[in-house]
Amino acid sequence: MKLTVWTYEGPPHVGAMRVATAMKGLHYVLHAPQGDTYADLLFTMIERRNHRPPVTYTTFEGRDLGEDTAGIFKQTCQDAYDRFKPQAIIVGASCTAELIQDDPGGLAETMDIPVPVVALELPSYQRKENFGSDETFYQLVKALAGPVEKTPEITANLIGPLALGFRHRDDIEEIKGLLYEMGIGINVVAPFDATPHDLTRLGAAHVNILMYPEHAETAARHMERALGIPYTRTVPIGVGATHDFVAEVARLCGVEPKKDLSRLRQPWWSKSVDSTYLTGKRVFLFGDATHVKTAARIARDEMGFEVVGLGCYNREFARDIRKLGQEFGLEPLITDDYLEVEKAIEDAAPEMILGTQMERHIGKRLGIPCAVISAPVHVQDFPARYSPQMGWEGANVIFDTWIHPLVMGLEEHLLAMFREDFEFHDDAGASHHGGHAPRSVAEAPVAEVAPEGRISGKMKDEVAPEATGSDVMVWLADAERELKKIPFFVRGKAKRNTEKFAAERGVTEISVDTLYEAKAHYAR
Repeated sequence: MKLTVWTYEGPPHVGAMRVATAMKGLHYVLHAPQGDTYADLLFTMIERRNHRPPVTYTTFEGRDLGEDTAGIFKQTCQDAYDRFKPQAIIVGASCTAELIQDDPGGLAETMDIPVPVVALELPSYQRKENFGSDETFYQLVKALAGPVEKTPEITANLIGPLALGFRHRDDIEEIKGLLYEMGIGINVVAPFDATPHDLTRLGAAHVNILMYPEHAETAARHMERALGIPYTRTVPIGVGATHDFVAEVARLCGVEPKKDLSRLRQPWWSKSVDSTYLTGKRVFLFGDATHVKTAARIARDEMGFEVVGLGCYNREFARDIRKLGQEFGLEPLITDDYLEVEKAIEDAAPEMILGTQMERHIGKRLGIPCAVISAPVHVQDFPARYSPQMGWEGANVIFDTWIHPLVMGLEEHLLAMFREDFEFHDDAGASHHGGHAPRSVAEAPVAEVAPEGRISGKMKDEVAPEATGSDVMVWLADAERELKKIPFFVRGKAKRNTEKFAAERGVTEISVDTLYEAKAHYAR
């Protein structure tokens, strides 16, 4: 396994925890050493849950390895049942405990536990978190769901939402609203807030709404084969995708595709005068495959952005993302190494990033605005307010979420452009303080100017030039002023390219002509 400061996905047993934590009446007995019990923080802190995950750990220590660790597991499993009395138990091993090969599933089968016990085989050294959630939910469905009589009215199962998901709680409500408008009821929502007993009723639905393929596609395919329940392929994130979703559900259920568009504001707002400056903005997309695919369509077709890079971290969906890359004329990035992602973003020099919590950090380092569209996410992406991504209201939320970083970025760029103005120069203080600004430009010290326009210390109305990394290369004053007119999010790249161009030609003084010659050179 790879140790890293940041990670897009944890080991697969964390995916199993996300399923267990989302459900009720299910308990997870995890064979794990002391130190592998950190997962509580993921749910209680990041998602701000008011109860801890339903997970019991064996927490064996190093001194136990020479003794009976299998016996420790069996005793822990029995204690967990006696204490919590769950409707079902799932058992498995963490990545460290997997090495001692105690076989938790086989051990649990030898015990007299009077509820279903589902064994999880999650290869920690080959697969990751999203595989763990998908496989766990599939094994639960396979073990508990069977053929049952269909509901008299047309109903649907909503499958895929789980703990630590990006806006899953609110997406559920939005999908329910879309279905109710067409007269379709809800049979079971799972794993979110479902019980093992609820899973036994999955077969009564007429259609499965696959909300998040990363977490439930294997279960959806199983139910299509074993229970004859078709499932949707369209994820309704964005205006166009939501229209397609309504049409697909109506076709599968044999109903009229009714739509209430009274809450939808995104199409008008995206065409309004205030939004016209967004047209053509260059964006880079990275996250889980589902959100990247839907975001690419929204960016190009609904916001008028130019997608200059895209990729995903979950390799199980690499084929889908490569196909998407061909549609956009791009070579997609399939990686879970955030340093590769940062390099690709830096090379593409976008005006905005649409990504995960990881890309939010990358954007801060590169000075590029970022809007979060996908897990992994942090506490600020679990708002108390209603903030879905799916459906008509989700389209409104996405519009707001995406334009706000660009609006703030525009303000920063304008402030930088007018930094020599009496109101916005570096020593002026906050503009709303008016006459209380610390000092005026006239009072600012004036440095000497070297002959031939060279910079010596600070020039009048100029700040000191950034270090070039060379003690022989210097930016002339007019070139410095021209450089500052370049938008802040690509200024660093323009500066580096110009210095490289000058160094290759033995130029030690960078003038405006050098700046534009370098621009023309790298544009070819």
